Amino acid sequence: MEDTIVAISTALGVGAISIVRISGPNAIKFVNKIWKGPDLEQAPTHTIHYGHIVDSDLIVDEVLVMLMRAPKTYTGEDTIEINCHGGIATTNKIVELCLQAGCRFAEPGEFTKWRFLNGRIDLTQADGVMDLIEAKTEEARKMAMNTAKGNVSKLIRCLRQQIIEVLANIEVNIDYPEYEDIEELTLAKITPLLDQMETDMDHILNESKNGQLIKEGIKTCIIGRPNVGKSSLLNALLEEEKAIVTSIAGTTRDIVEGTINLNGMLLHMIDTAGIRETDDLVEKIGVEKSLTLAKEADLVLFVLNYNTPMNDEERQILQQIKDKNHLIILNKVDLDQKIDMELLKEEVVIPMSVTEGQGIDQLKHQIKILFDLDRINTGDFTYLTNARGLNLLKKAKISLNEVRKGIQSNMPIDMIELDLKEIWNILGEMIGESYEEELIDQLFSQFCLGK
Repeated sequence: MEDTIVAISTALGVGAISIVRISGPNAIKFVNKIWKGPDLEQAPTHTIHYGHIVDSDLIVDEVLVMLMRAPKTYTGEDTIEINCHGGIATTNKIVELCLQAGCRFAEPGEFTKWRFLNGRIDLTQADGVMDLIEAKTEEARKMAMNTAKGNVSKLIRCLRQQIIEVLANIEVNIDYPEYEDIEELTLAKITPLLDQMETDMDHILNESKNGQLIKEGIKTCIIGRPNVGKSSLLNALLEEEKAIVTSIAGTTRDIVEGTINLNGMLLHMIDTAGIRETDDLVEKIGVEKSLTLAKEADLVLFVLNYNTPMNDEERQILQQIKDKNHLIILNKVDLDQKIDMELLKEEVVIPMSVTEGQGIDQLKHQIKILFDLDRINTGDFTYLTNARGLNLLKKAKISLNEVRKGIQSNMPIDMIELDLKEIWNILGEMIGESYEEELIDQLFSQFCLGK
């Protein structure tokens, strides 16, 4: 890298310590210009030095400087981290002096981008770094750490290795047919290899559904007709009065949201408008939004009234959600039964009296069972979690099916070779073995400044 970049790597604000990071070929030289202390250009790598940042003869701050020489640094370039006193004015002044000394202000994610370009990490590991920054639960942190360490990359590289071995064998068969000691790789012999690759791809894709849940959380939609207890259920799960609760039908007209942590998994709870026929325009829009959210949710909690028979709208909803992850909340069981339980005989029903605090623990337990949260929490956390990687792996699997079709139609093996190379290239995109510069810029622009 030709430039030397600088940015604040800690949150900007009042605090005990701030860190200003400088990286590039002239990092040590430029910091030496604003530094009063031991000569940094003569100092050994991976050492910390006490001194002052100065503006001409004026002391700006008393600091510790951490010096790290290439290539064993975060970016792979010479890097200095100035540990100064926290505070907006002091930190900004140090950055200003670095810019005057010759540095360029870093773009968001540029330090990690350099780390990738210098071969210190691949794209999948870079995704793990981003996930690590954004992790909101212990499980999300573990998963991100596994990705950042390269455990996911190993799975992808293993798939690529299987393909390259097949390609090498095909090349030898085509170019050197006289080598009788080299196994001739026929279409029939390729099929078991394709079976194994497809199994591996399916395993990664299936397990990555867990990764998405850990990273994004479970989008949970509470639906039901007015006054059935949806808002009370939301408040009980959140353990706060988030939603307004009244006996007036149609009180909730827009969505009310909150998040709970269940076994290390985030549940993004959405309380929706009561579903009923209405002439009120605002309430009608709320009802339509409720139905849309139910279709998009990972989990639907359908609340019914134990004290009221099911109506036609509720029966229709029951049919609409039967193929989704859902649980039936039978609220107000402290009242007389009027609902026909025969209609719910094939459903998982949680009897509750939300106002009495009855059934909350059982509901949480059933959610754990439904999403197998105990297994997820004891798994190896080796998942693909970003949409880019998942889409590329799905694309690779489609190409794999094209190879199968080619074999079934008895295509020449050199044509099969081209399709296999396509899969190999797609998997290479996942880890950054091949990439477009615009894509890289876009990916790393999503990082925060100073990372």
